[in-house]
Amino acid sequence: MTASPDAAPLSPARLRLVILAMSLGAFAIGTTEFASMGLLPQIAGSLGASVPRAGMLISLYALGVVVGAPVMTVVSVRIPRSRLLVLLAGMLALGNLISAIAPTFAVLAVGRFAAGFPHGAYFGVAALVAARLSPPGRRARSVSLVMLGLTVATMVGVPASTALGQLVGWRSAYVLVVLVALAGTLAIWRLVPEPPGGGGQASMLTELGALRRGQVWFGLGIGAIGFGGMFAVYSYIGEIVPGVMGLPIRAVPIALLIFGIGMTLGTLLAGRLADRSIYATLFLGLAGMAVALAVFAVVAQWAADGMLLLFIIAVTSQLMGPALQIFLMDASPDAPSLAAALQHAALNIGNALGAALGAAVLAAGWGLLAPSWVGVGLALAGMVITGASFAVHRRDARRSSMHVRPTLTGEIPALS
Repeated sequence: MTASPDAAPLSPARLRLVILAMSLGAFAIGTTEFASMGLLPQIAGSLGASVPRAGMLISLYALGVVVGAPVMTVVSVRIPRSRLLVLLAGMLALGNLISAIAPTFAVLAVGRFAAGFPHGAYFGVAALVAARLSPPGRRARSVSLVMLGLTVATMVGVPASTALGQLVGWRSAYVLVVLVALAGTLAIWRLVPEPPGGGGQASMLTELGALRRGQVWFGLGIGAIGFGGMFAVYSYIGEIVPGVMGLPIRAVPIALLIFGIGMTLGTLLAGRLADRSIYATLFLGLAGMAVALAVFAVVAQWAADGMLLLFIIAVTSQLMGPALQIFLMDASPDAPSLAAALQHAALNIGNALGAALGAAVLAAGWGLLAPSWVGVGLALAGMVITGASFAVHRRDARRSSMHVRPTLTGEIPALS
């Protein structure tokens, strides 16, 4: 594993402020990514569109993430990382401002694509900055705290913006995101220093070189396939809670809150575990998610058991996030920004894949719990990819002139 460059040490208090500033941007991203889902009827009614057509707005946001992650990272390769974070947070605010004032559905569609465009690059650069400013042995923990803004958004930002949108009008939800994004932009500008080995020295070809590394593709496969297991169920909680658990529709927000708490706890645990062993954390998350999804499919008809299993699914799924982020940065040490940003493109592919396969088994009439078994299959497939990656890691470690004894430490030698 290539260690992050030595940095002028920040005091623990200063490092916490830096991470908090970047977490504000993550909170804004998490809120805008999911808030639209709860406001589709209001958006459709206001702009004269059908609900299925309004649903395209969610896909357009995801498309913006998938396209924007590599494009923004490559074209901005010579911009200092701290300045790039300010730019990306500002772009997030602009995309949501377009969404808030959109006079037509077409303009709103542009706004949602634009809001998703900086998503992947923001998390990739923020993770890189957090890792390089952190002392040895705490890189994954710092990355997990940045990503914590995303999971906290599922608990606080999404319910608050959805409720505000239903009460005042859907545009107010995007206005709220604009305000948070602007606060994050200002905080990053004032608080986040340039990390050692930041921007300005690399080139587009250097960053694109990440795509020549086999371990990068393994990492992206784990994210796009393994992480899709969680979304196979999360996408249909609104139907599972009343249709399987037998609870009233008003219990759906409670289920989402429980899931959000689990995601937050999982993210915090992931940082501590990944600092000890990246591969072990990935295996634990995928295996735990597969088991939890299988048990959920069996016991979800009992509401209390079903809610508990939703919590466990959320915890185990989030173990992969910070671990994969460090995995990808270390798998491509000469192009860490692109590798880290591509993780979020992969996760959005996982989102789409899990939801689509879940929809397919539902359309086939296999019942509301069929997506859980789809999730089991995706998690197991993610374990197979992780196992293949580890086998390559062991082979390359044996060949290394450093004679590193291969263990489950997460140390990933760069591939030639």
